[in-house]
Amino acid sequence: MPARSKDAPGTPWSRPERPRREQPALSRAQIVAEALAILDSDGIEALSMRKLGARLNAGATSMYTHVANKDELLALIVDEVFGKVLIPSVADTDPTDWRLTLAECADSVRETVLRHPWMVSVLGDLGLVYFGPNWMRLSEALLTFLEAAGFTATEANDAMGVLLGYVIGTASVESAWLSTLARHGRNEQGWMDEFLPAVIEATRDFPRLHRLYATEVDEATEGTRDSGFANGVRLILDGIEANQRARHAS
Repeated sequence: MPARSKDAPGTPWSRPERPRREQPALSRAQIVAEALAILDSDGIEALSMRKLGARLNAGATSMYTHVANKDELLALIVDEVFGKVLIPSVADTDPTDWRLTLAECADSVRETVLRHPWMVSVLGDLGLVYFGPNWMRLSEALLTFLEAAGFTATEANDAMGVLLGYVIGTASVESAWLSTLARHGRNEQGWMDEFLPAVIEATRDFPRLHRLYATEVDEATEGTRDSGFANGVRLILDGIEANQRARHAS
């Protein structure tokens, strides 16, 4: 295999760390951990290479010894977060019960995103995220599990893609919503109590929306997002299962 040019594109995980002369040596793992702490405590606007360098008692230029730019740093951090996601194992689970395993994995991905609400502002911009070792480890595990359950490689990839797309999309919307409430010092129940009557009134000229908000939306918000998410996962798994049966029946 020909050697890759030094100017060829790569990923932050494939780039070797450069040795540092100062003591104690600064590592990429330290940088990622400290940056994650800033993001979780203060949000995406608070992260800068200069501030990170000050927190680590290192110059901003020292950061660039380990990461090329802020986007690379964010990709490293997001992949670090995805390392907390539950990864299904063929050895520890029954592949025939693939629906339960996928639902548990979906819950874990959602919970991971909701624990780090700043992620919603970067996931769509960081194409490198999906080449991170933790994300690829999760993807490989899901493909292995689904193939053990009888899916072809293409079927497994399609199922994984639609499920994770729903989970990340839904969790991103939830994170943005919760962040907005927090920024304004509000909670979900308070918002519902205050605005649901106004929403019902505003939808009077739209009969289906009006009926939905007037009769289907529960005034008690506790558990509403959880049940809505679970219903969405169930519908997706129903579709995957129906598609699987149809393919194998033809």
